[in-house]
Amino acid sequence: MELKFRDYQTEIIKKSTDIFLYGYSNFVYLAMEVRTGKTLTALGICSNLNAKNVLFITKKKAITSIEHDFSLLKPAYYLEVINYESLHKIPQTNWDIVICDEAHSLGAFPRPNLRAKQVKEIFKRSNPYVLFLSGTPTPESYSQMYHQIYGVKGNPFEKHKNFYSFAKTHVKVTQRKINSMMINDYKKGLKSIIEAVNPFKISYTQKLAGFKTQTEEKVLYVELNDITKKVIKRLKRDRVVEGDGEVILGDTGVKLMSKIHQLCSGTVKFESGIAMTVDFSKVNFIKKYFKNKKIAIFYKFTQEYKALKEIYKEELTNDLEEFKTTDKSIALQIVAGREGVSLKEAEALVYYNIDFSATSYFQSRDRMTTKDRAYNKIYWIFSNKGIEADIYKAVVKKKDYTLSHFKRDSLDL
Repeated sequence: MELKFRDYQTEIIKKSTDIFLYGYSNFVYLAMEVRTGKTLTALGICSNLNAKNVLFITKKKAITSIEHDFSLLKPAYYLEVINYESLHKIPQTNWDIVICDEAHSLGAFPRPNLRAKQVKEIFKRSNPYVLFLSGTPTPESYSQMYHQIYGVKGNPFEKHKNFYSFAKTHVKVTQRKINSMMINDYKKGLKSIIEAVNPFKISYTQKLAGFKTQTEEKVLYVELNDITKKVIKRLKRDRVVEGDGEVILGDTGVKLMSKIHQLCSGTVKFESGIAMTVDFSKVNFIKKYFKNKKIAIFYKFTQEYKALKEIYKEELTNDLEEFKTTDKSIALQIVAGREGVSLKEAEALVYYNIDFSATSYFQSRDRMTTKDRAYNKIYWIFSNKGIEADIYKAVVKKKDYTLSHFKRDSLDL
């Protein structure tokens, strides 16, 4: 099988090459929506620039797919594909081009996260051309852009020695109260951030690429066991539930929110660190409702996967290759599976639980999309009167679900 570039990919390859050669900066940001071919386009740009050594940094689950595309494209350069968690293992090679996939994951602020620091060191050693790839460059705040590109020579914020200097010009700094203390909030990044990056950014949408997929979302409600409901009510009232040598503790707002979130999907992690499935209502519902269907399931907590496996047994896998080549359904943790993977073989996408992050909502729900697919069917499995519906109301509006939301909402169980 020979890979061929779509017309728009060929145009993006040429435009990117021109930015590198004549744009006075060492980076290009490909803000291409999922399934529009960011990976193949990036590999084509490397060929066009006559690269010899290319480093592709991505998520672990995406490595196999990238290596497969590379083997089909057969470019002349050497490619090293590695996940962000293994950056400390990178050989001391002089990289001509570094590709940072899912680049928004580098965007923590006001302090850089570990991977942003490690990537910056790689840039410092090789001074390479850099390709940033993301369908959502700044999903929560324009301020997320700074640490993505701060290590690149010629970036538009180079004159700022750190984020705080950058914020004086490009962020409307406000204050918020945490544990009775007022702290600076840097989320209100100004449009000047995006305007500064635009000369080096190429955006492309699924609509422009000819995608006509319609996404249908449906919420299905499940009644929890009476015992589970009583535990949640007692936890809300007393902030602690004891029994059989184990303790469920919700002595802070964050812990209470987390424990109720767990219990609403039938699992809980005790103070001892032991996790347990206490209610199989959701899992049994999923198994029955989607009987004889090949589905992809997203879960939130590790114990939820164990609950799914206990009911599905050998009909369920967490291995992408096994999912693609068998009739088995797949279950992936939401954050781990929301980026860099394709679940196009699934008949439906089923959410056993929901994440607090708006980014997780928008990225994960697009995992089945292909150019030729007419419909995506997405199902949310919520406990009746549980916390999940409140979380859903927040994330669909591009808002993370926070402790303040939880304190405001009434959980009538």
